[in-house]
Amino acid sequence: MKIPTILVICTGNSCRSQMAEGYLKFFQKKMNLKINIYSAGVRAEGVNTKAIAVMANDNIDISMQTSNKIDDYLNDDISHVITVCDHAYENCPIFPKKTHFTHKNFKDPSKVIGDNNIIQKAFNDCREEIKYFAEEYLKNNF
Repeated sequence: MKIPTILVICTGNSCRSQMAEGYLKFFQKKMNLKINIYSAGVRAEGVNTKAIAVMANDNIDISMQTSNKIDDYLNDDISHVITVCDHAYENCPIFPKKTHFTHKNFKDPSKVIGDNNIIQKAFNDCREEIKYFAEEYLKNNF
């Protein structure tokens, strides 16, 4: 049996898609699922340091994840695509019809303007939304 492959897509593959990749990998192990999980962006902007920190606060290490472009995966056999922002959803390349698509827009915490408390709250809120989504996604699809 072929191992399913999930590709999480966002605009810059720096924040939301990185957090989603981290949680999907965490819950995949917890649920003892065999799935390949990657993330990519329309652009590759590097992993956001605030995303790394907010995930570390929940004992998830995404510091070794890499920021990649969608083009890196176009020739791979992707069974599931998750877009986590509207821009990526609107600019996602065409994948084969057999690919399962899911779209869930998460507000970009890296675009929030304000003092450190406001920015930290935005990252915390986004992390919690993605955490819940990732667990439910795996429960409902695998």
